[in-house]
Amino acid sequence: MQNLLTAQQIRNADAYTIQRRNISAIDLMEDAAKAFVKAFKKEVLEKNKSISIFCGQGNNGADGLAIARLLSEKGYKEISIYLLNFGKKESDDFTANLVRLRKTNLPITKISSSQELNAIKTDIVIDAILGSGLNRSLTPQLVSIVKKINSLGAKIVAVDIPTGLFSEGEVALNYDGIKADLTITFQLPKINFFFPESANAQNKFKVVDIGLDQDFVAKQDSQFKLIEASDVRNLIKPRRNFSHKGIYGHAALVAGNDTTMGAAILATTASVYSGAGLTTVCLPQSGLIAINTILPEAMVLPRKDTLHSIDFEKFTAIAFGPGLGVTTVNENLLDEIISLQKPMVIDADGLTILSKRKDLLERLPASTILTPHLKEFDRLFGEHKSWWHRLETARKEAKRLEIVIVLKNQYTFICTPGGDVFINSTGSPAMASGGMGDVLTGIMVSLLAQKYSPIDVATVAVYLHGKAGDELSKNRFTVTASKLALQIPKTIKRLLKDK
Repeated sequence: MQNLLTAQQIRNADAYTIQRRNISAIDLMEDAAKAFVKAFKKEVLEKNKSISIFCGQGNNGADGLAIARLLSEKGYKEISIYLLNFGKKESDDFTANLVRLRKTNLPITKISSSQELNAIKTDIVIDAILGSGLNRSLTPQLVSIVKKINSLGAKIVAVDIPTGLFSEGEVALNYDGIKADLTITFQLPKINFFFPESANAQNKFKVVDIGLDQDFVAKQDSQFKLIEASDVRNLIKPRRNFSHKGIYGHAALVAGNDTTMGAAILATTASVYSGAGLTTVCLPQSGLIAINTILPEAMVLPRKDTLHSIDFEKFTAIAFGPGLGVTTVNENLLDEIISLQKPMVIDADGLTILSKRKDLLERLPASTILTPHLKEFDRLFGEHKSWWHRLETARKEAKRLEIVIVLKNQYTFICTPGGDVFINSTGSPAMASGGMGDVLTGIMVSLLAQKYSPIDVATVAVYLHGKAGDELSKNRFTVTASKLALQIPKTIKRLLKDK
């Protein structure tokens, strides 16, 4: 997995790289500027577009000065540089890059108020005002300038991080910084890029390699890690010759009711197509015809009021909740199943039951997987005003309860009992449709039945779930959950083929 670093750790990596490569800080900055320009050229093909570069007086501004010079050398013809003159001391690299820039004929203007921007008309804005070292709110003077920049109607490209966005930590609900169309960030994504509040600061980001020492980055103590394809590829267990269904476990799903049978069918389909040797779905009698018709590979355990934990002893792993309904009978059934201390995934209405019965939450088997979305999480653990605080609670509760919490999001967070946070980057907005969570639950219980560890289950499942959506969305505006479930074995096959 790729370590994600704090702003301070990135500065440490800069310093280590400079020392190890025996180069100067401005040389590393030049490499970063070149990497930015290379990515920028792919985004802005027309070299006659007007470009306005706004630079602060620190190292982010120094990046902007170097970028201006390099863009000019690459043939971009209409470049203007605006220096935000707040009377603060310039960084050494800013001063050095300003000397280099003055040797060109590019126009440089100092500004200290938003009124000085009234006459500006530009196609592209490059934001190089403040970088990842920001640790306090913007001043009113800067807020006014940023507001004006945002209102220019130009495409905004941020250097490393949008001005006003913290690299890590809570993002203010009333974010007042740059709203970038694209951030071209150096070496690693910033931790806050994966939080929903970052959508107020940027539409998308692109990572460019600037040559930081990879071994140093990998050895840093970081609780935030980005899941990579190679991680999942190495975790997936290939099918062996002479294997049979008994080797791959027996998954059970307690799901569905008379009006939400589709949730049970989706989760069961995902379990079957994710490779469980046997899959049994426990659903109402009214669902028998549907499940037997749509998915004859699955077995059925009719759900009656007389059902008890003894009926679940033969199963390798159990999923509880999709489309189930919140009733006293289901509450009592969950109580009994928890007593079996079997590997479990709890989702949807199972989570709602836990939020009402905190005594059951405290009795969960070690390494149980919970898969809440935002509202389900807050019902379980209390209201939260920000995703940063929500994630802090998830980490604390995963550790305290010795469970795995999969906090669903565009970038899903996996919180482990050891305190780590694994972040998944696969997935597409095309997947924003009903039933996706049911499919994820089915994948997870299937992998649990196949004897993957709970952390590996969460890692592999969220990656495959998102990757399958990515593959389907290449030719579709929207992706349905039923199509996604059928895509899973194809995604696994492609992933293993790359190995």
